Formats: sequence, C-alpha cells, structure tokens
Amino acid sequence: MSQESYPRQSARTRRFTAGAPRLFTVSADGSRVLFVRSNSGTDPVGRLWALEVATGSERLLSDPHALHLGSEDLSPAERARRERMREGGSGIVGYATDTAVSRAVFALSGDLYCVDVDGASPTRALDVPGPVIDPRLSPDGRHIAYVSGRSLRIVEADGTGDRLAAEPAHDLQTCGLVDFIGAEELSRTRGFWWAPGSDAVVIQHVDETPVQEWWIADPAHPDRRPVPHRYPAAGSANANLSLEIVRLDGTRTDVAWDSVEMPYLVDISWTNLGDPLIVVSSRDQRHQRILALDPRTGDTTVVTDLHDEAWLDATPGAFRWAPNGQLLTLRADRESDTYRLHLGAEWLTTPGVQVRGILDVDASGVLVAIAPDPTTSRLLHVAWDGTSATVGADTGWTVGRTSSGTHVLVERTLGSTLINYSVVASGARHAIVSNAEIPCVTPIVTILEAGPLRIRTAVLFPTGHVPGSRGLPVLMSPYGGPHHQEVVAAGGTYGEAQWLADQGFCVVVADGRGTPGRGPAWEREVLGDLATGVLEDQVSALHAVVAQWPHDVDPTRVGIRGWSFGGYLAALAVLRRPDIFHAAVAGAPVTEWRLYDTAYTERYLGDPTMDALPYEACSLIPQAASLTRPLLLIHGLTDDNVVVAHTLALSAALTAAGRPHQVLPLSGVTHMTPQAEVAENKLLLELHFLRLSLNV
Repeated sequence: MSQESYPRQSARTRRFTAGAPRLFTVSADGSRVLFVRSNSGTDPVGRLWALEVATGSERLLSDPHALHLGSEDLSPAERARRERMREGGSGIVGYATDTAVSRAVFALSGDLYCVDVDGASPTRALDVPGPVIDPRLSPDGRHIAYVSGRSLRIVEADGTGDRLAAEPAHDLQTCGLVDFIGAEELSRTRGFWWAPGSDAVVIQHVDETPVQEWWIADPAHPDRRPVPHRYPAAGSANANLSLEIVRLDGTRTDVAWDSVEMPYLVDISWTNLGDPLIVVSSRDQRHQRILALDPRTGDTTVVTDLHDEAWLDATPGAFRWAPNGQLLTLRADRESDTYRLHLGAEWLTTPGVQVRGILDVDASGVLVAIAPDPTTSRLLHVAWDGTSATVGADTGWTVGRTSSGTHVLVERTLGSTLINYSVVASGARHAIVSNAEIPCVTPIVTILEAGPLRIRTAVLFPTGHVPGSRGLPVLMSPYGGPHHQEVVAAGGTYGEAQWLADQGFCVVVADGRGTPGRGPAWEREVLGDLATGVLEDQVSALHAVVAQWPHDVDPTRVGIRGWSFGGYLAALAVLRRPDIFHAAVAGAPVTEWRLYDTAYTERYLGDPTMDALPYEACSLIPQAASLTRPLLLIHGLTDDNVVVAHTLALSAALTAAGRPHQVLPLSGVTHMTPQAEVAENKLLLELHFLRLSLNV
C-alpha cells in the first residue's frame, strides 16, 4: 500500500492539531491542570481533561459524545466568534473555571454544561435559554454568566435563578459579546469580566448602528439569502462601545470614559489586587490610556498615558496590578529597541531581552516568552525584584503557563516534528499525552540570515537532494505581514514546505520587515508602506539563497505563493517584480486596502479619508495592467474577513487590461478554509498550477 500523501494527512488531521492537548488552565494553588484534547489525530471533537499535578494522573471530565447526540448546531453568532478565533475544532472548544479550578463550564451545540472537577457529580446540562455563547464562572464558582440572544444572563451553578443581566436596546446592539475589531485585530476574546468578589460583572455593549452593512453571499447557492455583515472598512465608522457594571443585587452603573477620543477597548483586568484596569486606545493607535475604574461610581481616573509616533501594540494581558500595588506593563522601550516589562516607575527586564508577551502572573512573579533570537521562544520567570530564571528548554520554541510553581510547557525543536507537552512542579516532570499524528514528512530546514538586513530565511530542499546535482525551481512561501512569524525553530511548522520541496522545488520562507521577534523599530519599518519593504525583503532572501546554493537553484524559475497577507504579497511580487518572480498563487489576498478593516489597516497606513496616498501606493488594482506572469487567485466566497470583493476587484481590473489570469472560487469557504477536502485539493491545485507555470 502506498504511503498517504501529506496534503491528505494534513487535511485529515486539521493540520495536525487534532489529538493535541491545548487550552491549559492551572489552578491558583498549582495542584491541578485542565486542558482540552480529542481522542485521536483525526478526531476533531475536543474533550475536557484534568491532570493532578501530585501524581501526573489524567482524568476525563467531559465527553461531548456522552452529552450530545448528532452534529453540532451552532448559532450564527457562535460561528462568527469561532471564525474570529480561528477555531476549527468541534465539541468542547473552550471552557472557563473558577479560581480554584474546582468547577468548569462550557457550551456545547448551544447548550450550557457544568462539571465539578473533583468528580462529586457528573457533567450536567443546565436548563437555560439558548443558544449559549462564552459561559464564564465567577471566581468563587457559584455563578455563571453567559451570552444568549445578544443578551447577557446569569444563572447559579446548580442551574437555578436564571435571570437577565443586560439586554440590547435594539437589533444592532449586543451585550457581553466581543466586537469585530476587538476580536479580529486587538486579540481580545471576551466581552464581559467578573469581579474578583464574584458580586458584579463588567459588560461591554456594542452598538453597530454606525457600521456600514455589507452582505456575504455564496453564488453557488442562489436559494440562500445573503447574510448581513457589519464591516468597518478603513476610513469608515466603527461600532460604538460602552461599559456597564451590573451587580448581582440588580444595581447598575455606567462606566465613564471618553470613547470619542479613545474608541478602542484594548483590555480589562479586574483582580483582587486593586480596582479594575481598563485599557483604551485612540483610533490611530498612537495613544493608549490605562484607566482605573471605581466600581462604586463608574468613574475612571488615568493611571498612565502611553504614546508612540507609529503605533502602540494591543497585547493581551499587558497591563495589570502587581502584588505591591504598582502597575505592571509590557511596553516598547524605544531607546534600547526592546519590548520590556515595566513595574511602577522602573524597567523590570533588561535592555536587549525581547519580551514576546506576558503568559501568567502570580505572587512570585511574571512568566513571559522572550526571543533570544528572532526564530526562538524561551520561557523566562521574572520575580518581582527583577531576578529571572529560564523555565523549560533554552532552545527551540517553547510556550507555557504557570501558577504557584507549577509550569505547563509546550516545547518544540527545529530538528523534530514532535511537540512535547509536560507539567513541571517540585522538581518532577509529568508528560501530558498527545494523540496527534506524526507528519509523514520530516522537514530538513536550514535557517540563514539573508542580506544586510539579516532577513531570517528558512530553506528546504527535496528529501535526499544531492548538492550540486540539479538546479531546482524556487518556490517562495511567505506570510510576510506585520505581527506574524513563519521562520521559527519548530520543525513541525514546515511540513507543508517540505512536501512542496519534495515535489521538485527549493522552498524559501522569509520573515521580512514588520515581523515579530526583532524589536519595535523592525516592526515599525512597515509604517506607511505595506508593499515596498516587505517585497524587497523577499527579493533579498531569494538572492541570498541563490548566492549560497548557485548550483542547486534556478533563478529563472521562481514562484511565490501565500494566503491572506501572503496572498497580497504573492500578487504584488508578480505585478511589481516580474523580472524576479515568474508565477504566483495568491490565496484570499487583500488587493485594495480600503476594503480591509479599520484597526489593522489604519494602524499601518493611516486614515484614507485624511491621506489616501499610502492606500493608492499599496493597492494592487492600479497595477493590474502590468501583469505579465501567470497568476492564480483563490478565494472563499463566504470569507467575512478578507471579503471576496478583493479578488473580484483585481480580476475585473486584470480583465479590463486584457491580462490573462486564473480565479479559483471556493464555495462555502471562509478565511480559515476548515473543510478537509478543500484544504487538501486547494494545495494540489496550487502545485499543478506552479508546475505548469514553472515547467517543473
């Protein structure tokens, strides 16, 4: 029997995420870890598990197959929420616990379930109005807040006393749901927050009345009504946000802040260490204000103001109170070109140590991910006195969680596709079982620093390639956009690249200007121009590969492929530099930045109603007549993030200019392309196009 192809295996295993443990929660005392895992590498149904740290023993807490029969029935709001979170699984795809992790709640097919972690009672369904979205326990575990029908409701953990906490005033308002911009561009996943005393909830109200209405339709199904979609395109109006404190005794207080000057809600932190902290941002994202909220009156006072001439990042968990009452922040130190922890009036981490993000905070200090090298991620525990210690591996790519001396580690290395999951506490290490499949390809990756800008570049040749034996066509496979990395020290991320290399290519993946891990100045190189620098960096990476392997690559046959920003970059490459790039596959590309959303686009290009020049310079539409190379455009017809109008607009401009090109429409497919058959065959069709175009 022939070996299964990589595209089939990758699609069947949902890119090898099925069966892998994820969504870890460590109890406040460090004695217990909860996580989600499915039963096999092909099973998409997440189940809730508990691991007792003292023994390393695992217990199944909740199995969706025992709770719900038949396929999932998801509401449009839940489908939209999962699309924003890039969640492609089923079953239990999220849960929430109390502080002690003695109880957990989750939604399954719109129903609400609660489970006692100690096993005192089995998982039970609570009879509440549905469909239920994003249920969250109060810190003491006694109450559950959840969204249903655009309203926020509260019920006791035993299922009694269900009542309305906040309801919308009209059909374009929601209570407790995260807004589109918050979820898609500010990395915020929630729209309500419990008080540490479990006696009140801060609720976000979203009014989409000002937001323009677009329609998402699938022409392959003319019998289905188009779906209305409020989309805040660059230069247009955003939703209006407001906050309200609702107490369990029924009293309510509006939260006061200048939402005209500071329209974006970045984050809220409410712990027992102090008053709630609210982080808000100006629309141009050059000004953030951290506010302390008086929960009795709803008044806010400014704790600190932050300014940046380019933009300020919206980083989850980057602002909170420390045990000593000082403000802990993660911010850019422009003088040392370093992202650093800042406590009170002093820096907590040293210059040159690039902090990627705050992962957890407890009484002992802060767990952060750092970048000793742009391609690596290492865990560092920083005590409140500034002393620090590495946690877990000091090479490769490691992320994790921590509480009270218990660490959950997820460790990857460049030389392996395996991912090691473990719990470390009191000198003991317990492995967490992974049911994920092992890829049928073994990537062999060389990482080099290309050109004077030291572009981190990964290079893959066919398995068994004999150096100097033949000149291979080159396939560039970037993302290339801001705030996302592809070149990382984790072998499993290169499975697709290795499979493509095995089809007869030298595959090159390059992270240029704007990508993380190299400090604030590097990321801000794309300010005002999302095209010129990022394309130059791909050319620099290609030249470095040709120089290092002159007898192994053929610079007269260079293709480029990408998805989303990578799709934009691929189309840009053949339009602007046909002397370098000879064919392109552009998947779900942004072709006209005025059609993309406010927060992302205006962060880099500004407001098009104030200055349209950056938009005109970065748009692909005016460049359509310059196409002389083969171009395949791929787009999901029901994509509500990068809408299909992007591809249709470019195709229309190409047609008007008489430029041959191909368009592959994907019926019923969103930006994620979660369907296994689509994911597999899309990759095969890309390969077929590239082989024909590059004479492979």
